[in-house]
Amino acid sequence: MPACPLCERVPTRDESGRLLGDFMMLFPGLKDRPGRERREVISRVDGILKGFPEVVFADMNLRLNLLWVSVRARPGVILDIACCVKFHVPEALLVGPKTS
Repeated sequence: MPACPLCERVPTRDESGRLLGDFMMLFPGLKDRPGRERREVISRVDGILKGFPEVVFADMNLRLNLLWVSVRARPGVILDIACCVKFHVPEALLVGPKTS
């Protein structure tokens, strides 16, 4: 279903007014998988995210095979979540800047 743009839905601050962090993960080929496999991956990711109280918002865009996650700041939380997702969904990739 079409939704309003992500930039209009993503929270930038928590309930206390503190800025949130965010990150993206790419899931190559997810939209092309059979429905059952796709649902299993989404369910695994959902379960992982629910295990982190720092997660405030998450959006899986199947058209782009992209997961957006907003989190309350805690040192290492983004890497903790991304590593956990990668462990359970090996094809998942953390999106970040290219460094030389």
